[in-house]
Amino acid sequence: MPKLSTRLQRFRTGSPLSFRLLAWILLFSSAFTLVASALQIYSDYRKDLSQIDNRMQVVESGYASSLARSLWALDQKLLQTQMEGILSLPDVVHLRLRIEPDSELVMGEIPRDAKTTSHSFNLVHQGDEMFKLGELTVTADLDRVYDELKRKVGVILLTQFLKTFFVSILIILIFQHFVARHLTTMANYARDFSLKTTSRPLTLERPSTPSNRNDELGRVTDAINQMRERLNADMERQQKDAAEIRKFSKAIEQSPSSVLICDRQWRIEFANQKFTQLTGYDASSIVGKHPGALGNNEIENRESRHLWQSIRLQVQRVGVWQGEVNSVRRNGERFWEQLIVTPIKDESGSTTGYLILGEDISIRKRYEQQLLRQANYDILTGLPNRMLALDRLKLALAQARRESTLVGVMFLDLDNFKHINDTLGHDAGDNLLIEAARRISSCLRGTSTVARLGGDEFLVILPGLTGPEASSQVAERILKTFSPPYILNGQEVFVTTSIGIAIFPTDSDNSGTLLQHADAAMYQAKHKGKSSFAHFAPEMTEVSHERLKMESSMRRALELKEFELYFQPIVNTDSGTLCSVEALLRWNNPAMGMVMPDRFIPLAEETGLITPIGEWVLEEACRAAVGWKQATGKDIGISVNVSPRQFRDPGFTEAVMHALAASGLAPEQLELEITERLILDNSIETAEILRQLDKAGIRLSVDDFGTGYSALSYLKSYPFDTLKIDKSFVQDVMKEPEDASLVRAIINMAHSLGLRVIAEGVEEEAQTHFLKKEGCDFSQGYFYSRPLPAPDFDAWLASNHRV
Repeated sequence: MPKLSTRLQRFRTGSPLSFRLLAWILLFSSAFTLVASALQIYSDYRKDLSQIDNRMQVVESGYASSLARSLWALDQKLLQTQMEGILSLPDVVHLRLRIEPDSELVMGEIPRDAKTTSHSFNLVHQGDEMFKLGELTVTADLDRVYDELKRKVGVILLTQFLKTFFVSILIILIFQHFVARHLTTMANYARDFSLKTTSRPLTLERPSTPSNRNDELGRVTDAINQMRERLNADMERQQKDAAEIRKFSKAIEQSPSSVLICDRQWRIEFANQKFTQLTGYDASSIVGKHPGALGNNEIENRESRHLWQSIRLQVQRVGVWQGEVNSVRRNGERFWEQLIVTPIKDESGSTTGYLILGEDISIRKRYEQQLLRQANYDILTGLPNRMLALDRLKLALAQARRESTLVGVMFLDLDNFKHINDTLGHDAGDNLLIEAARRISSCLRGTSTVARLGGDEFLVILPGLTGPEASSQVAERILKTFSPPYILNGQEVFVTTSIGIAIFPTDSDNSGTLLQHADAAMYQAKHKGKSSFAHFAPEMTEVSHERLKMESSMRRALELKEFELYFQPIVNTDSGTLCSVEALLRWNNPAMGMVMPDRFIPLAEETGLITPIGEWVLEEACRAAVGWKQATGKDIGISVNVSPRQFRDPGFTEAVMHALAASGLAPEQLELEITERLILDNSIETAEILRQLDKAGIRLSVDDFGTGYSALSYLKSYPFDTLKIDKSFVQDVMKEPEDASLVRAIINMAHSLGLRVIAEGVEEEAQTHFLKKEGCDFSQGYFYSRPLPAPDFDAWLASNHRV
């Protein structure tokens, strides 16, 4: 017992949970034992009473008839003997026989204060009729039953209590061994747990079996250790975050862009070094100020605040503001700045401040202004280019419709220009074009427009004419101005021009047809002997017949296999090694001979034949590239020009993918050259097609860049990989500083947009040195190779050691 009390005391002091569990087990076990014992004792008590009742029933059934016969025979001795036999039965202590009519026989004695039970039954004689002889009352003593009941109560309570007590102790010991001591270990571990002890895992002193690992203690242990591991991971992450924050802080401080951080009220909290270098304002002097109130000029500050008010509203509504602003440095100097303003948000998404990133784009803006001018004006002559001329023609036609006036459209082509250009050189040809543009312009009034369409072709728009004869007078003045000789390379050269005239609305009511009619009239003027002009007349069908003939021949050209591909290499500017090849379409017609693309491609676009022709070109070009790889063992990319009509065909993307699949060429080895005119559409369909091609891995290139600079703003929007500088800019980089500056600007701009650059029309070694110096990626031109038919190009590949 001392050991047991010691154990219990240890439970109570060292394991309160075990002690409370023991108390609750004893309490509920005792209550259950009392209820169970009571039920058992009551059951035994009822069983004993039932035995006595059964015995009474046995007395009635066994003695009633014999006692009745003895009483009927008046055999007193037998009657007494029978009653003594009944009295000898267990628990029977008293018999009372009442004999009719008034006699009574009593045997036995009822103890004092005894608890008894009685049973009475009648004694009757069965004869001809039933005759009652008397009544016997049997009394049984219940003391034995109650004594047995008391004994059982004591024994049962004692045994049940001892059993419950020892079972409870056993349960507590088991609980202590398997649970409580481990809970104590967990408590001590948790009490000692800190950031310094996260490397020590929680372990329990028990076997590591599957059942132990999967029980509650095992899961709690795993949970605590997982928490420890997460805490370790969080600590490592916090350390990394702190290192990242330090790194980002240095990055912001050393960023090439100016950085301002403002609070929710747009008060400046931080400015990096670049901001100080860019604006001249010291960071400490502007903290707490509004970004729009940094200057000393009140008027400038007022304008700046209005700008920042609109920026604030835009950021609140959209979430970001990006744009170009004309900012002012501390010394009053103005500069162009690209700004990006975004809110800084916390974990809940609430705005806590604003981030303002700035970049000085003054140089880029100057380049853009220079380039944007080229979007509308011819570089050589300064005249409006085709794009601007078409816009002005549409405006003139719209005004003429409103005012019911006429518009004259004149198409001019210099006679024998190609001969002069080939004989005297490109410089002389350029000078001739410049002087011709000056002479034509001198014959026009202020509202008229003269534009260079390209090459030696000019367009004159004469709005507000009162009659067709007015256009004839202008044509005569132009022809007269061409009479004096041109001084080219120190010698006199006589150059004439042929002029075709179409009148709105007499000849046509739309700009496209007017240009076609003026072009047809111009050819009629040339047929008249040059240096003349001609008005369009419906009978001028020769050009149309020629076009019809060409269209008919072109429709059969694919079937007759008259088309063929020429190939011109594109090389790495630094090393001269071959990187890709441009496929150029040629039409070898038996009647017309070798037809160049500039003659039949426009007609093919107009008639829709460009779609099947373009598909053939794609398939043949891809097949050729695969053949080169098999021959050389190296990947050689192939570039294919895509016309606007072909590009807009609904099945264009599918045709490209079919050509790749049929040939087995990898998508990244194919580059599609897109014209700037197509980009200027800026349509959803164009963007979607370009996106699909880019997603497929096909490379995209802007062809002849520089002839339509309005596309400049879209270079960032479309997924282009390469930009090709038009040869008209490359050929004079060594002679014209403006052309050199322009090419340099295009290269820098393209690289800033992540685009590679190909220079077309490289014909001289000096041009390659210039392009190398300026970082042009690739070059293409006669200096490396002329366009070659497939057999000749295969020979070139075999003999070129830089492939």
